[in-house]
Amino acid sequence: MSEFTGERVIPGQVDTDLWNEHFSRYAFASGLVAGKRVLDLGCGSGYGSAEMARTAASVVGVDVSSDAIAYASEHYPNVSFARHSCTALPFADGSFQFITAFEVIEHLTNWRDMLHETRRLLSDDGAFLVSTPNKLYYADQRRAVGPNPFHEHEFEFEEFNQALLDFFPKVEMLLQNRTEAFVYAVPGEPRVRLESTNANPSSAHFFLAICGGSGPARPFVFVPSSANLMRERELHIQRLSSELGLKDQWLADMTGQRDQLQKHYDATLTQLEERNRWAQSLELELDATRQRVVALQEEFAREQQAASQLAAAYETKVGELERDVAGKTHWVLETEARLNAELEAKGNELAHAVQLLDRAEATVEERTRWAQDLDLRLQSAGAQLAMARASRWVKLGRIAGLGPHLD
Repeated sequence: MSEFTGERVIPGQVDTDLWNEHFSRYAFASGLVAGKRVLDLGCGSGYGSAEMARTAASVVGVDVSSDAIAYASEHYPNVSFARHSCTALPFADGSFQFITAFEVIEHLTNWRDMLHETRRLLSDDGAFLVSTPNKLYYADQRRAVGPNPFHEHEFEFEEFNQALLDFFPKVEMLLQNRTEAFVYAVPGEPRVRLESTNANPSSAHFFLAICGGSGPARPFVFVPSSANLMRERELHIQRLSSELGLKDQWLADMTGQRDQLQKHYDATLTQLEERNRWAQSLELELDATRQRVVALQEEFAREQQAASQLAAAYETKVGELERDVAGKTHWVLETEARLNAELEAKGNELAHAVQLLDRAEATVEERTRWAQDLDLRLQSAGAQLAMARASRWVKLGRIAGLGPHLD
């Protein structure tokens, strides 16, 4: 089973008062279910289903908790258990003659669905026995610890009665209370005398309602086997005294810890005061720093304004320079193009001059060879002329005045 929260009763794992409070309802129901088909909604650990199975024809216990169903199936094999939500059950209409739902309805947000399912499953002559805590009593009981986190909706007497009348034609309300009794225990069937009481719904601990075709309920007194209430209270007081001793020791320990904490607090407070004074001095410095920051911000604003003006002038100058550079770039490009064209023309002219020079050189070489040849021929002619001059025939002709005149 999962950890005990106070909402699920497990035999042997809860105190006697809580056990008797829950078990007494099933003891009351066991006197009404003889020979009947019974459905136990929110059966929990199954002890109540097993109690009713002692006299009922059959008992089916259902619960939404798989842990509870596993525990109940293991410990009470004579009862059929199944995991279902009590707002949607897989049984046919009119399947049961008696249905119980103890301390279930307050745990549901859709509690009307449970009442609708119960009315559907109940036979025409069947009865529905349902219980819930009194909202007024329960709220006062839990004033110190606050509302029960497991409860979705709690009922007052009239509200609970009217909610049941919305689904069932007949509702008989009973009040469950714990009372003191004096028991004279002897062997044999007990004889019970119940003094008349003024039942006050507003102060009742629990409401118990019989809905449907069952006859009028008779007062029921459940006296558990361990009924020496005084002894139980004495044992309870002993446990409380032991717990009180532990709490006194705990309180003493906590008092010592508190004294140490007080000393620590005083020392801390002293440090805090010193740090407050230090913080005040820092605050003064911070104020001065803030004033200096404001002054610097104003100075920065002025410098920023001047810088903005300078930047504007700079931008203007940059624009002028860019336009001048653009103009000069255009002139350079034009000049470069013009010089390239002139250079190309000069190159062409130089190439033509080279061609002419090549032809002149060729002509010079040709004329040099021609002059050399002519010079050779001239030398040859001179030699011939010299020979002719030296010829005696020429000399004779000159003397005679005949022949060519050779100088």
